[in-house]
Amino acid sequence: MFAYLLLLVAVLTRVLPHAGWMNFTAVGGALLYFGARRPWREMLAPIAVLMAADYYLTVYAYHYAFRWEAYITTWAWYAAVIALGWILLHARTTGSRVAAGAVLGPTSFFVVSNYAVWAGGGNMYPHTLGGLEACYVAAIPFYRNDLLSTTIVLAVAFGVPAVARRMHLIAPKPALEGK
Repeated sequence: MFAYLLLLVAVLTRVLPHAGWMNFTAVGGALLYFGARRPWREMLAPIAVLMAADYYLTVYAYHYAFRWEAYITTWAWYAAVIALGWILLHARTTGSRVAAGAVLGPTSFFVVSNYAVWAGGGNMYPHTLGGLEACYVAAIPFYRNDLLSTTIVLAVAFGVPAVARRMHLIAPKPALEGK
């Protein structure tokens, strides 16, 4: 149940007005947590919800025409991060694994999405090595905030229950939420 609540928080951090936040969202952390805690049969739910949020933002918030081709990279990343959560955190959740997820999730998005912007972004950046560098440099503030927000979400989602268990405030965690 908590994974779905975290997914709702992720969507709200995307669609509620937050000018100046520059990618400070709960999306990466929520997807990693979802992959770690939900069974495979439920993995399409967060992708579908975030796809709907992408559509809403494009059409209603930004008033652009929606072109699904522009989102393939992002949607593939959603699925990949859920898989990363499953692979890295499902069977065994440790502090170092959570930290690895907090770095790998945002870093993979930074690398893949900025390459896609450079390669398919029309005239935004020249298709040269300098243009690729400029694309990545321009995205550093977004990357920093994505790292920070993902780390915060994962620290709360995994850390608070772990601390509570150590303090014997809650029962030991089940093997898989929803089983």
